[in-house]
Amino acid sequence: MRWLRALGDSMRAGLRVERTRLEPLVALRAAVGVATVITLALWLVSPAYAASAAFGAFSAGASSFQRGWRPRKVVALAAGFGLAVSTFLGYLVAGHLVLFVPLLAVWAFLAGMAWAVGPNAGIVATATVGIMLVTITLPAGLEQTLEHAAVIAFGGAVQATLILLFPIRRWGAHRDALADALAAEADYARRLRHDPTAPFDPQPLMTARSAATLTPSQARHRPRVLHGPRGLAERIRPTLAALADPRVGAPAEGPGRDRARELLNAAADVLDAAARSIRHGTAIQVPAGALQALRVHEEDEVLDGPARHAAAQLSRLLDEVLEIVDSRDTHAPPAAAGQLLVEPTMFRLVPVVVRAVRRELHPDSPVLRHAVRLGAVASLGYLLGTALPLGHGYWVPLTSVMVLRPDFHQTYARAVGRFVGTVVGVGLATGVVEAVHPDASVSGGLAVGSAALTYLFMRTGYAVSQCSTAAYVVFLLGMGGEAWQQTVRDRVLLTLLGGALAMLAYAAYPAWETPRLRDRLADWLGANGRYAAAVLRTFAEPSGKGRADVRRALLDSRAANATWAEAFTRASREPVRHRGLTHHEAEEAQDALRSLGRAAMLLESHLPDSDDARPVPQAARLADAVETDTAHAARNLREGRDLKWEHVAGVLDEWDTDGGEQDRVARRGAELHAQALNDLSTAVSRTPLERDVEPARQERREHAEQTAQ
Repeated sequence: MRWLRALGDSMRAGLRVERTRLEPLVALRAAVGVATVITLALWLVSPAYAASAAFGAFSAGASSFQRGWRPRKVVALAAGFGLAVSTFLGYLVAGHLVLFVPLLAVWAFLAGMAWAVGPNAGIVATATVGIMLVTITLPAGLEQTLEHAAVIAFGGAVQATLILLFPIRRWGAHRDALADALAAEADYARRLRHDPTAPFDPQPLMTARSAATLTPSQARHRPRVLHGPRGLAERIRPTLAALADPRVGAPAEGPGRDRARELLNAAADVLDAAARSIRHGTAIQVPAGALQALRVHEEDEVLDGPARHAAAQLSRLLDEVLEIVDSRDTHAPPAAAGQLLVEPTMFRLVPVVVRAVRRELHPDSPVLRHAVRLGAVASLGYLLGTALPLGHGYWVPLTSVMVLRPDFHQTYARAVGRFVGTVVGVGLATGVVEAVHPDASVSGGLAVGSAALTYLFMRTGYAVSQCSTAAYVVFLLGMGGEAWQQTVRDRVLLTLLGGALAMLAYAAYPAWETPRLRDRLADWLGANGRYAAAVLRTFAEPSGKGRADVRRALLDSRAANATWAEAFTRASREPVRHRGLTHHEAEEAQDALRSLGRAAMLLESHLPDSDDARPVPQAARLADAVETDTAHAARNLREGRDLKWEHVAGVLDEWDTDGGEQDRVARRGAELHAQALNDLSTAVSRTPLERDVEPARQERREHAEQTAQ
């Protein structure tokens, strides 16, 4: 993608209004928190303290809207504490430029490294940099440093208290995550009726697993309905695929295929009903015809062999889902610690954070590069804003810090969205101030209204939420002692300058994903190879011990798949030419690796149910061959060499089936593995002549796309 096209795509994304489900009650609760701290501070102390407390309450309330699974009150408290610490440190050295700029650079760098923990931690940490830049402009002396930090922490505590006293949709995010996973499988079942090899996005299952990772306190209070269906959903997905696939399941045509379509449609109805029940906390209502269709009768069943096994397994799994969802128990039954996905508490999270940050301390890390950019633009922007004769130069670094993100597309889209939202928000706030000439109390009321709009439209698009955020800051600073004329004057120009500085910083020190696509693809190939090998070894040694290895390998494969998908999406939006892997090759390689993962998943659905099952010795040899060849191919893929599968081909040539059902299933799955590996070789292997002419082909394709647009 060329620069002009990439910039145009980013501009459209920054101005896009997203359709999302609004949460007015949650927005109202957060706005009440802001109003509470403003009212108390105006009544008991002064407008300047009210502004500080309101900044803390606003940022703490905004942090609770981030997607996460910890209790919102804990997030609000943590955000308030971080804001208080940053304000305290900023006030200590605010009057000394030679001390404040290094402190700002170091604090911004640490906030950038917080992205190693996750997006939520990165966003909250970035807000602490913004609060350091804004609150030090309010009238205060050095002796009031602790007081301002305390009132900011008080704002976060008020938000946490309101969340505790007025819970809205308790466990709502966890319910939505599990319901989305079941609904995704229902959609998958319907698509399998028409396309037996339809792809499935594992992201909903990964999100549901993240939502099921709880602290010990959460585990004691989790509703029973959230306790079991996720694990069943993990087992339902391969069973659906095994039933639909004509290579290891129902026949491609005839009564068997009609019966498979009937079962898939009934499964979709049951999964949808379970998803609705979990999402809304209501009694489950399943169509009677769906339950009847899922009954597998020994005498009248037209399916046989592996297809009948998959149908019976699907019926059992769905019965378990219905039993759990239809339970009237409020909380989950006691369970052993090993059955829970345990998340560390906030205090025990410290070593986890340290390990995550340490893993990113290498020159090619996107997180480290983001942290360096953040520290550089914060300090440089502050110096630039201070040197300009416009006043209120802190808007330059504030804009840069809030705009910068670890990837190109989000940074440039947010720069455009922030500028447009700032222009509109400042214009509206200016008109209101000119018409009303508000005092401190009226300015506080206008700030609360603006905060409420920000919370309400938090997820509708950055430009929309930034409009009300800009008005909120104008009203609040006016209440804190700054005249509105000074606040508005030149702010648009400084915002534009800050956005341009962030964009230039990313262009000067980028973290492009395009050159790393081969590494991401190699990681996914290695993970899929280990997953396939684990499944094959379980056929060779049908015991419960191998199930744990299969599960771990599956999770690693999903994580590598998600990493690849994110990298591929980012790379497709970057103005960078490919480095040895074109967009078309990447798509073909992606399809091949999905087929490899699907082949392993189909075999997993037919794993022996008991330890007494007949072993398949050839599967052990093939497992070693797959693991060896994929590990070697991953290295070749990183280095741009051709991929070969000599060990896999040799084992398949020597594999003679003994006529047993498990042996036939394993042999057919092995053929699917080999086909996927050969497709991968075709996708990424090129002759020297193709390597020479490919850049010219790519340039012609890009020119044709631009002409069409």
